[in-house]
Amino acid sequence: MATTTATATAQRKVKFVITRKDSPEAASYTEEFEVPYRPNMNVISALMEIQRNPVKADGAKTAPVCWESNCLEEVCGACSMVINGKPRQACSALVDKLEQPIRLEPMSTFPVVRDLVINRERMFNALKKVKAWIPIDGTYDLGPGPRMAESKRQWAYELSKCMTCGVCLEACPNVNDRNSFIGPASISQVRLFNAHPTGEMNKHERLEALMEEGGIEGCGNSQNCVRSCPKGIPLTTSIAAMNRDTTKQLFKQWLGM
Repeated sequence: MATTTATATAQRKVKFVITRKDSPEAASYTEEFEVPYRPNMNVISALMEIQRNPVKADGAKTAPVCWESNCLEEVCGACSMVINGKPRQACSALVDKLEQPIRLEPMSTFPVVRDLVINRERMFNALKKVKAWIPIDGTYDLGPGPRMAESKRQWAYELSKCMTCGVCLEACPNVNDRNSFIGPASISQVRLFNAHPTGEMNKHERLEALMEEGGIEGCGNSQNCVRSCPKGIPLTTSIAAMNRDTTKQLFKQWLGM
């Protein structure tokens, strides 16, 4: 019985339909692949198999599929792609839990470089716009930083889990090539860095960035972002908090404070 089961597993194939693009200007097309099944394999391991042996399901040779990955443990955010219609991380997408044929596509919110590789510059530019960092003088030893209250540190840590994967931007209907909305990730990072004892010295700058065109007013409250975030970050809670803070900032400006 064990030999029969092992033979059946060895003969089993996993079918993939991959959307490909040879260059940013080229038209998209799809190719089908069959990969030998192995227990507990994920999408990245299947892509590695295709890279080792770039042969389509019909037996014709083709160019290896291009994709991005790094940590392989859902920390770096590099392997974001659309899997069976859902934006997610390929490293944590287990083949056993996916309906076949497994369809892989690049995220459509970002420009495609090649195949499943996308350019997330839009997201990184948004983080620059809101100054998503803590400015410190590193020319000499400043000693220990200020302590945060434990209650604040706990929820701030949840916001710090963001891995800039871009999944929340892909899921958001308001992030597209027709507007400049910065997306939920950057808004949540404003909340994170404004909560830091040192970071809050630049709080007004970040809030003013959110009040500019493409800022927080672009949110349509679809709540797709919080449902799709692979790290479970409370993005809608952050958006609500920043809505409140930008409103306060606006009144301060009107009153000349």
